[in-house]
Amino acid sequence: MKIVIVGLSHKTAPVAIRECLAFAAPDLPLALSQLKALPGVAEAAILSTCNRVELYCAGPDPDAIVREVSGWLADSRGAQPDPLRQHLYTHAEKDAVRHGFRVASSLDSLVVGEAQILGQMKQAYQQANEAHALGPVLNKYFQHAFHAAKQVRNDTGIARNPVSIASAAVALARRIFGELRGCRCLLIGAGEMCELAARHLVSDGVSILVANRTLARAEALAATFNGTACALDTLEQHLDQADIILSSTGAPAHLVTAPMVKAALKRRRQRPQFFIDIAVPRDLDPAIAQLDNAYLYDIDDLARIVENNLKDRGHEVAAAESIIDTHTETFMQWLESLGVFPVLTALREKLERIRDHEVAKMVEGWPGISPEEQKRVELFGRQLVNKILHPPLTSLRRLATEPGGDLYVEATRQLFQLDGPS
Repeated sequence: MKIVIVGLSHKTAPVAIRECLAFAAPDLPLALSQLKALPGVAEAAILSTCNRVELYCAGPDPDAIVREVSGWLADSRGAQPDPLRQHLYTHAEKDAVRHGFRVASSLDSLVVGEAQILGQMKQAYQQANEAHALGPVLNKYFQHAFHAAKQVRNDTGIARNPVSIASAAVALARRIFGELRGCRCLLIGAGEMCELAARHLVSDGVSILVANRTLARAEALAATFNGTACALDTLEQHLDQADIILSSTGAPAHLVTAPMVKAALKRRRQRPQFFIDIAVPRDLDPAIAQLDNAYLYDIDDLARIVENNLKDRGHEVAAAESIIDTHTETFMQWLESLGVFPVLTALREKLERIRDHEVAKMVEGWPGISPEEQKRVELFGRQLVNKILHPPLTSLRRLATEPGGDLYVEATRQLFQLDGPS
């Protein structure tokens, strides 16, 4: 069984492409079912975040998986295959294992060391599990990925004081306004990213207004920062009250349009507004950037602020990469050993069938054998087979994980005629 990853990320595709490929949570059960039904795909999982869309698959033929999955991704998202292909990357076998472990450990993140991706990966695992899309290979794979990420976080300093997306957004706001004290921020959404941004902003003296589809969640977040809340359907009438608008929701379409902002700026007498959109798909209409006194940034723009993040953590990244390499080798040994298990089982079953047949013949031709004597013969047969099997089974398990191990497995299959009649 081989592991294959087909995907794109902030490194290979702009946000305009990523938002077209993103999977909303309600769409995942059907998408996982369709993905797993593709020819050659035995197991599947989908990781969809603001910075990446990755399809994790397991099956016997990596080339076939890449072909089928790439085509399905384009079809399911309504994208043209040829333009999409330039943004996609594929990883197979050991490269795929290592890539996924790096993703879980936030080594492939826009902000190296951020903790959010591990939670997102665990959620993707849970969703795939609930959709019955996982099997023994991907199940073990994700468990290894989580363990690797935990060790990276515990044994290196890579997660200490990371430059977060939220802090980068606040840094941009300071460039626009200079002094933030006395400014007001409208948070659209009440999720983790908005809460992180609010903490940074409040520390700079910014007051908070939260708009959310569920008013109770907006009120709960606003209360944390002594702010106020409003329902999402009243967003337009509150827009002019904010100097900073930060949006991070899962909405499928733009929540704030250019005409809405134009009207708000008019009510503000053209006092500038700063917009930061960290949602994928985007919440804020890109046309807002064309308006005078409206400063719009999306999640890709934040890369300019955090681009030195990896460079600053060079030593810690090297230590983390070493941990990833160790976990990759351990998992690959386990994966490569899977091919030997059917042979080991078949060999034991064949010898046990021979044993049972010969013991039965001996008992049948032994007139007057007592029950106690019969038990002793059967015990002798079991012990004999176990002693004969122990050295080759132990050696085969070990050899199967070494270079050329598949040759030993195939030789055993041929020598004992495990594919033929008993």
